[in-house]
Amino acid sequence: MFNTKTILAAVALVASLALPAAAQEGHSTPHIDKQSWSFAGIFGTYDQNQLQRGFQVFREVCSNCHSARLIAFRTLAEEGGPGFSDEQIKALAAEYEIADPTADGGVRKGVAADFWPSPFATEQDARDANGGALPPDFSVLAKARGVTDAFPFWIFNYFTGYSEGGPDYIHALLNGYHEEAPEGFELAEGKYYNDYFPGHAIGMGPPLADGLVSYEVAEGEAEVPLTLQQYSTDVAAFMMWMGEPHLAGRKQTGFVVLLFLVLFAGLMYATKRRIWQGIEH
Repeated sequence: MFNTKTILAAVALVASLALPAAAQEGHSTPHIDKQSWSFAGIFGTYDQNQLQRGFQVFREVCSNCHSARLIAFRTLAEEGGPGFSDEQIKALAAEYEIADPTADGGVRKGVAADFWPSPFATEQDARDANGGALPPDFSVLAKARGVTDAFPFWIFNYFTGYSEGGPDYIHALLNGYHEEAPEGFELAEGKYYNDYFPGHAIGMGPPLADGLVSYEVAEGEAEVPLTLQQYSTDVAAFMMWMGEPHLAGRKQTGFVVLLFLVLFAGLMYATKRRIWQGIEH
């Protein structure tokens, strides 16, 4: 059997080996601040207006390099999402050409059932256009990324239902670019320095900047600042929705299940007291 000291020593050894090389060289990753998301917490839901703005950023900027192969056009009309109408989805899909061997010329106009088309015909084309790097697919990227909290703070995440690590990381990454690398950091040609990217050298240049996207504001809706901070928040929220479009329904179901278990436990305890009442143990 292992004693407590042995276990603690092993944990400390693993933690020390897991430290990134950049941290050892004095270029550690800054702490990623947790943002205020409408979908946070056990009762959180998506902000429809924010998802529509995030989709606009994705479509006008991100989709030029990144795919979203698991997202169908019709998904954008589902309840709890951006809330586009069926007519809007049909019009949107028709703006894109979809590769189809059965169609005349091998391509046709998109329909609502089609999945979001890739900006590149092949993976090699994507690499050739991005200096050899393959832009990751956006479909579930917000669920594949996260943040690391030091012990014991990560324990509290279980009680708060924290699952927004992906959007927090994406938001930080988009705001973490520097025009020049810090003194003493050797940045390879064609790379950009980013505070939050592992190793700090990222192949993607700063994709967003103030005033880059002009939001389509609905009548009666408050003006939204056209800033990098706002763009990164909106697109991170949209990416979270892409990764988990039924988040609100899952939370609602989970709450009902927990409530049932509490009531069931109380009922079983009352039944036990009733059956064993007056019986000596």
